[in-house]
Amino acid sequence: MQIVDLLAIGAHPDDVELGCSGAIMRSISQGKKVAVIDLTQGELGTRGSVETRKKEAQNAAVLMGLSERINMEFKDGFFKNDETHQLALIKKIREFQPQIVLCNAKEDRHIDHPKANKLVNHACFLSGLEKIKTYDSSGNKQNPWRPKIVLEYIQWMDIQPDIVLDISAQLEAKMNAVKAYKSQFFNPHSSEKETPISSKNFLESVRYRAQNLGRLIGTEAGEGFTSKNLLSTDNLFDLVR
Repeated sequence: MQIVDLLAIGAHPDDVELGCSGAIMRSISQGKKVAVIDLTQGELGTRGSVETRKKEAQNAAVLMGLSERINMEFKDGFFKNDETHQLALIKKIREFQPQIVLCNAKEDRHIDHPKANKLVNHACFLSGLEKIKTYDSSGNKQNPWRPKIVLEYIQWMDIQPDIVLDISAQLEAKMNAVKAYKSQFFNPHSSEKETPISSKNFLESVRYRAQNLGRLIGTEAGEGFTSKNLLSTDNLFDLVR
């Protein structure tokens, strides 16, 4: 594993594509290194299979230009925000040492999303405590590491963002990354059971939301994020676009 600038975490393969792939690719275009952690394999998904989702996630990783993508293989639907899962995630946070972490929405239709949100926020905080001892795969003691910012992307529910990032230049690439999950989203040739996210309307809503958030900040497209901590700056002119 290599040190990265930004670490995006999702409960399921396709969460980060839907929620923050624009931010991921904008960061990469600015010379930043980005990794993704999928907490589960999405094995409870109505459509597709674990093998299919794995291939789709790999294809999306290439499209986004990720430095690395790993899967924690937590139990879909049943992982917990407990010591075992926190420690497993802390090890990865300490290995990647990201400045910024992006995670699931704070509330959402799927119960795994807010659960993952709490797990990531708690793990990021605990990862900075010296008295929590963890070791890498080679048995070396890890140093504490706490990301400077944890931002929560928006998913099914419309949530008022605390900050919106301009992704106008990445909108089409975002849509292509989402469409890498052919088993999950609109596919007129699929014979699998329809789900709330497999309709043409849902796929179009991904673009519409990005365009609407862009409208609110005077750009073509945007992605919104919330934060449990106050966002701050030491230079007001950093806020000038």
